[in-house]
Amino acid sequence: MSKPDDSKGNVPGRTLLSQNVVFGIALLLALSAAASFLVPGFVSYTNIRSMLLLAAFLGIASLGQTQCALLGGIDMSIPYVIGSSNILLASLLNWGVPSFPACLIVLAGGVVVGILNGLLSFRLQGQALIVTFGLGLAIVGGSQIVTSIGSVYAGTVLGAVPSWLRGMSSVAGTTFGLPIPPIAIVWIALAIVVVTVMSKTPFGRSFYAVGGNRQAASRVLISEFRIWVIAYAISGAMSAITGMALLGFSGGGFVGVGEPYLFTTVAAVVIGGTSLLGGWGGYGSTIVGTLVLTILTSLLVGLGLSYAMQQAVFGLLIVPIVALYTRSPSLRDQI
Repeated sequence: MSKPDDSKGNVPGRTLLSQNVVFGIALLLALSAAASFLVPGFVSYTNIRSMLLLAAFLGIASLGQTQCALLGGIDMSIPYVIGSSNILLASLLNWGVPSFPACLIVLAGGVVVGILNGLLSFRLQGQALIVTFGLGLAIVGGSQIVTSIGSVYAGTVLGAVPSWLRGMSSVAGTTFGLPIPPIAIVWIALAIVVVTVMSKTPFGRSFYAVGGNRQAASRVLISEFRIWVIAYAISGAMSAITGMALLGFSGGGFVGVGEPYLFTTVAAVVIGGTSLLGGWGGYGSTIVGTLVLTILTSLLVGLGLSYAMQQAVFGLLIVPIVALYTRSPSLRDQI
């Protein structure tokens, strides 16, 4: 395992006081200070709520990517599951399916896609990127075929969105009277559960064991197959939830709504300090990466940079961060 337990009871992947998280927090504070100085209204009440909302979408989508990365895998189907879930939910609502059963159907579909990703990528070891990308394309293509029946607009589904779903993902949404969008509360609750389970339970530690040393994990009777499939099932579920939440945010279904998450979920994981080689990091550090990307995006938009320029900046940011992280002996030993 990359980060063994010590005599004080620290667990693998615990990142609250790690060098990577400290660096991420420092970067977060530096970006916040720069944005406050350069962008008028950056610290306004409305902008902070907007950033929190956008961070929630990215944070939920990145949860599954983190679980896969801890095993040394990657899920490239995330943007396609998000887009498919978005238009499928809109279509189910248009077909008269009640909102809660419709959401459960879409969530179940995301889990099934995740399980398929896990099964195929496990059997074809080392091909997770290609397998998940190919399955994602197949899913999004099939979704467009199904939802375009009787419509001339393939990939776009318009219709009434339930008020509770709109309120869940609205910038103006409140939670128990507090001026916090409900989806942000959902994200915070998920984060608390995931960080606790991953750091405090044998199940959570199994991810680090498999990602750190598969042979050692098998010798202590940890099923690599089971953990691998569970990680991708979680990723599929989180992608489906993100797609449904984005429907409430936009008010209409659009298959391309997940496209920005192809790069940003991986970027959030890497910037947070989780190793894509497996066995090191965790969702706590991904949260830091998510906030860094959200604030950086707000800064770049405030400066008037185009989407393409924003992507270029993200890429340039990742290179030195990865170079810094790989100075850690535990990560160099994996390469």
